[in-house]
Amino acid sequence: MKLFQKLIAAPAIISIASGFAVNATEINNTDLGQFSNSNNLVSLGDFKSDTLFPGDWAYDSLKDLTNSPKFNGNSITRLEAAAELSNLIAGGEGLMKGAAITRLSDELGSELAIMKGRVDGLEARLDGVEAGSFTDTTTMKGKAKFLIGGAEGPDGTDEAVTMNYFWEIDLNTSFTGEDKLNVEIETGNTPEDLENGLLSITDFGKDSDDVLKVSDLNYTFPVGDWTITVGDSLDASKQFTGACEFDNIVDNLSDCGTGNSIAVGGDQSISAGYDFDNGFSIGLGVSAEDGEKASLDDDGDPQDHGMFTAEGEDIYALNVGYSADQFGIALAYADVDVATYWGLNASYSPESAPFTISGGIEVGEEDDGTETTQWAAGLSTDLGSGTLSAGLGTDGSYDDGDDATYAYELSYEFPINDGMKAIPFVAVVEDDEEDNTTIAGMQVSFKF
Repeated sequence: MKLFQKLIAAPAIISIASGFAVNATEINNTDLGQFSNSNNLVSLGDFKSDTLFPGDWAYDSLKDLTNSPKFNGNSITRLEAAAELSNLIAGGEGLMKGAAITRLSDELGSELAIMKGRVDGLEARLDGVEAGSFTDTTTMKGKAKFLIGGAEGPDGTDEAVTMNYFWEIDLNTSFTGEDKLNVEIETGNTPEDLENGLLSITDFGKDSDDVLKVSDLNYTFPVGDWTITVGDSLDASKQFTGACEFDNIVDNLSDCGTGNSIAVGGDQSISAGYDFDNGFSIGLGVSAEDGEKASLDDDGDPQDHGMFTAEGEDIYALNVGYSADQFGIALAYADVDVATYWGLNASYSPESAPFTISGGIEVGEEDDGTETTQWAAGLSTDLGSGTLSAGLGTDGSYDDGDDATYAYELSYEFPINDGMKAIPFVAVVEDDEEDNTTIAGMQVSFKF
């Protein structure tokens, strides 16, 4: 009876044993050695018989209680019979015939105990395998992009159609359920040094230059109601809230012209964000370069200035944002060591219109007193199964008093399937001589 009660308490473990219904002769002392301390185990020498035959009360009882095809008039081993009994108990059917199940449990108790020991041993070995395997709290997502296109313009920027690629894997692991360790690994064939042409205008591929590298490593965790992110190759604006809804093709139109403030970059960074749950949010960011290439010493070797030193380039930034159902607005201030910037961007989606308008402006002041300005605006609307977008703005910042140069772009993003999309585009970028560079092409993205 004691054994039967244990079986009812753990039917899921016993039911697994059906996959181990083998002849008693297949079980050796090695299999049982690690379970020899269990009070439930008995020696194989205590078995009454290795086989049950038709006419044996245990055989006939199990045949009456189950619909198993094993009881077809041929003999079965006692372990096979015990497996059928454990299935009966696990399924609950045997609980309606308690007396018969109790007697069968007593009769086949040794075999049931042997099977339980084998299952427990298997679980122990599986636990050991799982302990050294990939953690189940880690998720992976990735993307691959191809850019096919060309450019035509002054100063030797004419180029034939080329194709470039970019690939990235993003791994996220949580240790508490509220934190996240993020590792990004990337590569691509975009050269490091670009002065003009298609790739310099679109900034495609993050200058990977066919090198596989860890591009970002950071850790996000809560401190009270704040969300903190600390890491390497990390933007100081990681926890900032922006309001620009325009997806640009021309790099200098990115973030609605607020790339030095609301989307300020960084290296070794700490970024913090707080959401007030009423639409308002604030963000703080501090960043320092790692010092590897700050400057050269008298011998021409790289000088390691360290973090937060007078020689290094540090970033201190502050952001305030507000978002509602139909509009959003964001403001940021950034001190990037050699200049300070104020940036403002916003978006608006009219309830009665199928489009979204985004725009932004950023003003800066360099250490020598030079004042700069840049701005951008974009409009996006649904068209067919995709989204048509048009944008314009200054081609980066320009000094006050100088003539601005402008960039214009038109693109159409459409899904191919759930994990693929294509974006054909055309853009025109002016230069100081009022000559234009025209780019055209298509970007195809895969997400997995």
